[in-house]
Amino acid sequence: MNHQARGIDHVGLTVPDIEIAERFLIDGLGAELIYETLSAEDEPLRGPELERVVRLPAGAEINLIRMYKMGTGPGIELFQYTVDDQRPPARGSDLGWQHVALYVDDLEECAARAIRAGAVRLNLPWNLMNAERGDGNRFCFVSTPFGALLELVTFPSPQAYESTTLLRRWKPPSSG
Repeated sequence: MNHQARGIDHVGLTVPDIEIAERFLIDGLGAELIYETLSAEDEPLRGPELERVVRLPAGAEINLIRMYKMGTGPGIELFQYTVDDQRPPARGSDLGWQHVALYVDDLEECAARAIRAGAVRLNLPWNLMNAERGDGNRFCFVSTPFGALLELVTFPSPQAYESTTLLRRWKPPSSG
């Protein structure tokens, strides 16, 4: 039996409107809805035990939960809450998980697709640097319609770190 983490299964995102977020994931990023864990017909999840486990303010409720397939990588799980003091997404400098990075083959086209679906471009593509540098290795950031920070990254060439270790970052199988 393997006694270590084997990979990222999914990333959970809280959104103010799950329908808008779903449209963005599907139209902007090519996600596919796998299933709905908690639907509008279900009783919301609430109570002191949930508040303790997920660090929620008193009285908060989870109203909707849906899981999406994202290419060959981890899934994205969307949550919609009812809560009095919901805050905007964290800044990059705040503590905690900062952003999600999605590997893409065509950075410009994927960024354009995300923008057409409601994202805001935060920068033109930058070259990856230092240990990640290589011909065509680039990234850019967008802000999703629900405010989360999303990085689009591509590294079609070997990265500089690869000459110093046998370990490798995850990369999807070639699409071509």
